[in-house]
Amino acid sequence: MIHILLHVLVPAGVAYLFYRDNWLKAWAMLAAGIILDIDHLFAVPIYDPDRCSIGFHFLHTYPAIAVYLLLLIIPKIRTFAWGFLIHMVLDYIACL
Repeated sequence: MIHILLHVLVPAGVAYLFYRDNWLKAWAMLAAGIILDIDHLFAVPIYDPDRCSIGFHFLHTYPAIAVYLLLLIIPKIRTFAWGFLIHMVLDYIACL
């Protein structure tokens, strides 16, 4: 439950710190990174508390993370890319 809450609160904090003028819109874009968890629907079981998402689910692999890094180059989707990367960092921390 704490992990899911962090996927909402951390993007809110980042949005407030770096996008203060329009933090609510930025928060929505950053928090949209949770959509990457759609790849959990292809796993059996869908949720396993002992499984590390990083390297297991296809949207959580290192090549996918490299794509998210490349997306930072495109200004119109940069905020979404940061949301994807925040999501990966939070999932990595959960793996530790």
